[in-house]
Amino acid sequence: MKHHGKTHRGKISCAILFGLVLACAGMLFAQGSADRALFVNGKSAGTVVQIGGRSYVDLDTVAKITNGSVTVEPNRVLLTFAATGTSPDADAAAPPPQTGLSKEFARLAIADLAEMREWRGAIGTIYTYGLPVVGTWPQDYWNRANANLMQAAVAATTASDQDALQLLRNEFTNLAQWASDMVATRQALNATKSVNPNAMQNDATLSKISACSRFLNSMLVSGTFADDPSCH
Repeated sequence: MKHHGKTHRGKISCAILFGLVLACAGMLFAQGSADRALFVNGKSAGTVVQIGGRSYVDLDTVAKITNGSVTVEPNRVLLTFAATGTSPDADAAAPPPQTGLSKEFARLAIADLAEMREWRGAIGTIYTYGLPVVGTWPQDYWNRANANLMQAAVAATTASDQDALQLLRNEFTNLAQWASDMVATRQALNATKSVNPNAMQNDATLSKISACSRFLNSMLVSGTFADDPSCH
């Protein structure tokens, strides 16, 4: 009986010991394994499992994040990443193309119009009052207006900028031709045309140039492209 009692107590001790081992193992596993939510760029992307101080992510989750793919073969697993710049997040983050008139182009175009108005006024003065054309100032006006036009062309980045630039070029071309004709007329001393106070008011070409200048200035300030017959 004593021997049987010792055997029974030994079985009980083994059972208790085995239970303690299982309990400790459970505690260790609980401490060594933890699931955490994975967020990529602020968006939920799956779950991270930490075991033994290391973090593990499911391959399918990795493929989803990188816009790649997972292929399981008999002896290997292939994880293929998408080419750089093709992920949906990258496309979504790209800024939309700019529409309308860009601010820099509009600023430079308005400055060019101001230069052309001054040029037009100077030519009108000699035309109306019959003043002599002395020096290179007519060519200087042409040079400054053309330089401003080239700067505006460099700043034209949108489709609307390009359309407005063509109208601005038309205005420059029409003004340059008119100014050249007026200077030639004055240099030829055609007093009938050059000393007539009403000649400016009756000049159809000048009226068209002035109307285009007003239209372009208003259009550029609005930031939205529009067209007008006076600029053609």
